[in-house]
Amino acid sequence: MSLISTATLTYDTLRFAEFEDFPETTEPVWILGRKYTIFTEKEEILSDVTSRLWFTYRKNFPAIGGTGPTSDTGWGCMLRCGQMIFAQALVCRHLGRDWRWKQGRRQTDNYFNVLNAFIDKKDSYYSIHQIGRRVIWVVSWEGPASFLKLAVFDTWSSLAVHIAMDNTVVMEEIRRLCKAGFPCADGAAFPTDSELLSNGYPPAAEVTDRASPWRPLVLLIPLRLGLTDINEAYTETLKHCFMMPQSLGVIGGKPNSAHYFIGYVGEELIYLDPHTTQPAVESTEGGVFPDETFHCQHPPCRMNIGELDPSIAVGFFCKTEEDFNDWCQQVKKLSRIPGALPMFELVERQPSHFSCPDVLNLSLDSSDVERLERFFDSEDEDFEILSL
Repeated sequence: MSLISTATLTYDTLRFAEFEDFPETTEPVWILGRKYTIFTEKEEILSDVTSRLWFTYRKNFPAIGGTGPTSDTGWGCMLRCGQMIFAQALVCRHLGRDWRWKQGRRQTDNYFNVLNAFIDKKDSYYSIHQIGRRVIWVVSWEGPASFLKLAVFDTWSSLAVHIAMDNTVVMEEIRRLCKAGFPCADGAAFPTDSELLSNGYPPAAEVTDRASPWRPLVLLIPLRLGLTDINEAYTETLKHCFMMPQSLGVIGGKPNSAHYFIGYVGEELIYLDPHTTQPAVESTEGGVFPDETFHCQHPPCRMNIGELDPSIAVGFFCKTEEDFNDWCQQVKKLSRIPGALPMFELVERQPSHFSCPDVLNLSLDSSDVERLERFFDSEDEDFEILSL
């Protein structure tokens, strides 16, 4: 197994000694579609941030592939950010945007079902082990595409996942994807009931919304907003993405150092940083385990928007068709912001220059599974990290 590590700054020595509190400002704070005022809602802001699932470097987890790495320190930051944005989709799907985590409070089975899907072991749906086993992970801003294949097997969530390429979102394509039928129960490409019990979920988890006319949508849009620095004409549009109730946040950061951005205040972006190494957590019988280290319990990090690397991936979650229609209307309004450039195009039908429209769609149709198998599979299941 080949492993080429990318030199990445880690913050283990800093730990949580110095974190700036929110500035005293009249500017609103936006966190994933929610608006807050610092002077009167500071506790609510921190509660919202703390309730997001925070995935960092881990050490001493079972070896990837049986003989591979037991820690992702120094190379797993993009992967952890991908987990965070996808975890936010599962939280919205199963717990709702209003759900809050509080230390010591007993959580529901669905909460631990979501968390178990990402824990560092080979049989969790979205674990670092599954990504390593099923795909070759290329360290780039297109990394979230790796979750396409993994989500196929998560029949509990029954998500439709779409990666909008070429800065274009095709509405007709997404509607077709989200309204696609479910496979037969005995389809060989999907987990059996017994496999569900060993794939990150305790027995209480069940496949949901089989008869729903719309499968919840996870929409990821990889973008480049400049050459070496972000073009200032995009900053207002980027801010408005955090205002949308469908927002899942943004994956971005600086070269070789990824962050998960969840909001902004003034000209500063608010983000969760994966660059802290924590011991791996082992799931106990029944899927319940200490979960404090999966929640950031200090003020979140901030950085000026101008410092953001121009390569980002923006995420949205539309649980219903009404959510998607509302999102489309909001995107259309972005083009009317004075002095701002739209970050991507929204069109009704596929442009003629699109040669392979479905390669990055996720549908639970067996033909799509076969296409994904051909698209992702290599001759072996080695885990390889390629440097930029």
